Amino acid sequence: MARKVDKRLVICSVLIVFGLIVVVLGVMRGVTGTAAANLPAAIEELTPSVGATNVPNQSRIFVDLQSGYTGELIVDDVLLPTISEDELRDVAPGEQAKPALGTVYAEGNATLTYQPMTGAPIESLDEGLHEVVVRYWPITDPNALRQFPWQFTVV
Repeated sequence: MARKVDKRLVICSVLIVFGLIVVVLGVMRGVTGTAAANLPAAIEELTPSVGATNVPNQSRIFVDLQSGYTGELIVDDVLLPTISEDELRDVAPGEQAKPALGTVYAEGNATLTYQPMTGAPIESLDEGLHEVVVRYWPITDPNALRQFPWQFTVV
């Protein structure tokens, strides 16, 4: 004797399977992190991230470039002086290290870092929208300059 099929059970099962398929497809197609920022190949990481909100006003600005690249930062239309990390380390015995009043370029890591502080071109990031432009190029070819702008909001 054939067993009767419960229609409600079949409908619920189909809906559950459909829901799981939608969730799996959503996760597979979701774009987050570096991919969402649509960074050029020569830029590995940015801080604050593209479109970040709720950024504190003393946050550092950090760009991690691919090995073999160098660059400079422009924050809110102000070109920041770039200082080699080696220059900051060049301190006589007993002397105090100089504060980095510009963008620090670490050649070994190909990173650019700017920390707002007293005496620096930008002492603090005011509340609101800020735009940063990183101009970067291969160390061996300064004429191959590229740039990438991004924005973030300070609270």
